[in-house]
Amino acid sequence: MLSDTVEVKVASHVNEHRLWDRLMQLAKIGATESGGVSRFALSEEESLARRLLIEWALELELEISTDDISNLYFRLNGRNKQTAPVMSGSHIDSQPNGGKFDGTFGVVAALEVLQAIRESGTQPARSIDVVVWLNEEGSRFSPGMMGSDVFVGRRSLDDCLTVKDSKGVSVAEALETTHSEFHSLPRRSFGGAVCHYVEAHIEQGPLLDTAKIPVGVVTGIQGSRRFRIRVIGEQAHAGTEPMENRKDALFTAVDVIQEIRSQLMNRFPDLKLTMGLFEMLPNAPSVVPSSVYFSIDIRHPKDSTLAESQRIIDEICHSNQNKCEIEVNQIAVSKSLEFPNRIRKRITRCAEILNIGSMPIYSMAGHDARQMHYHCPSGMIFVPCYKGISHSDKEACESSDLFMGTQVLAASLIDMANQQLK
Repeated sequence: MLSDTVEVKVASHVNEHRLWDRLMQLAKIGATESGGVSRFALSEEESLARRLLIEWALELELEISTDDISNLYFRLNGRNKQTAPVMSGSHIDSQPNGGKFDGTFGVVAALEVLQAIRESGTQPARSIDVVVWLNEEGSRFSPGMMGSDVFVGRRSLDDCLTVKDSKGVSVAEALETTHSEFHSLPRRSFGGAVCHYVEAHIEQGPLLDTAKIPVGVVTGIQGSRRFRIRVIGEQAHAGTEPMENRKDALFTAVDVIQEIRSQLMNRFPDLKLTMGLFEMLPNAPSVVPSSVYFSIDIRHPKDSTLAESQRIIDEICHSNQNKCEIEVNQIAVSKSLEFPNRIRKRITRCAEILNIGSMPIYSMAGHDARQMHYHCPSGMIFVPCYKGISHSDKEACESSDLFMGTQVLAASLIDMANQQLK
């Protein structure tokens, strides 16, 4: 087995102040007045963040490349360049008025690991890639996980290019701008062999914060299904159209939403049900609404529960098609998964040799590691966030927790880059 000395040596060169300072520098790009971050995929703000990351990578003399969907890669070459690399990273796009650490921590932590390896005078046997995945959040272009989905082949590039944001701008159009800004970067192909993938992330839940434990070794990710519902009615005058003649899209949508919530929560009280997107036309106070468009997001560890929930949603929408039409479009399906035990054991061992407390933890949120799980042995490292608050400007983390999580990531990546897991 690899000597613990190498793992400890690399981890000891992780710099807490540098890690925090870089996170705060990135947080200024797309900063909101309330202290959050709004930095959407393929936006001007995201391009500025990319430029800052590239500056840091150039200082470290890393190999920099991109691909046709604009995932960004930084490589520290190993002694054997022909072997499959170890990979780590996350994303830099955010939710509207999101937090400073969601996704960004995983990218900055992975870069900090490469710098720690450099400063320790160590060269791993395998190369190590830091990846910045495109559009994990899906807040501009839906659904999310776009970059990692295309990388592993679970979704085609052509399928993504036609997706449009709320202003009618397509991924193809936005990508053209981003590619032109970074035209000098070499392009790499999608996929390719990856030895192991480990993603560091804030928990986005309260368990680590409550337990006062700095590191969570992620056991798996719960499944999810996402839908877009459109209710089509008929526009009419609010003062003259008789109630019995109206095809009111809003009233129908409200009935559907109430029935879905009632049936699903009564049947599956531990199901996570969210309807976060809601649009109405013409959205005028004296006009009967002609169209309502809303989202449904359901999540649960059991795929059978999600399947039954989908059946109930379909049935409710069908039964409420009286005066109004209802279109149901499923846009994403993600099965529950369990990360390989050997990866979890390796991460736990690295925490132990660094004397950093850890605990097994199940991820209730989705991450790019879900997509990578189908491509190579993958795992995740969680760190606490204040009260589990995330996707909010109130998202907060302790510098010491981020530091310890990065140390465990450093030990894990150098270990995996120097030996095959058994």
